[in-house]
Amino acid sequence: MRVISGKARGTKLNSIESLATRPTLDRVKESLFNMIQGKIDDSTVLDLFAGSGAIGIECISRGAKKAYFCEKSQEAAKMIYQNLEKTKFLNNAIVIQKDYKKGLKMLKEKEITFDIVYIDPPYQEDIAVEAVKQILELDSLKKDGIIIIETDDEQRELKELEKLNLNVYDLRKYGRVHLMFLNRKE
Repeated sequence: MRVISGKARGTKLNSIESLATRPTLDRVKESLFNMIQGKIDDSTVLDLFAGSGAIGIECISRGAKKAYFCEKSQEAAKMIYQNLEKTKFLNNAIVIQKDYKKGLKMLKEKEITFDIVYIDPPYQEDIAVEAVKQILELDSLKKDGIIIIETDDEQRELKELEKLNLNVYDLRKYGRVHLMFLNRKE
């Protein structure tokens, strides 16, 4: 796994090999970043369920001013710090080692809102939509912000997302991986 583009292009990132974390494939990352490149410059990003931190690090590498990494696993949080040191992005990053609900509440208390939120929970936990609901309830998404969900079951997520005040403006499939792009309804 590596940083695809920007300041840290080509830097090899550490990752954890376990069932609880699975790195986003480079081809999925490349396609994702081609789609959101226009939103990254000078943005504030939340990498929720961050794993190794690869998505947030890629955002910083491509021009995001700040990335927040929320990851409850101590081992994964340590890996994020190692990857931030390797890419020299520690000054542009904040790692929150907490459950996503506690992390989102803490960010709300600090009045931090996001241009881009990337949600990639363990597939078997079925909590992506719950995370989206909390982001909306806490008003953590900026007016023109976007949420991206990485999932293995697009239909399950779509059924629940229909009930929220969001547009699903794009869907992409890469093997068993689905990316869902959401923004606020006007």
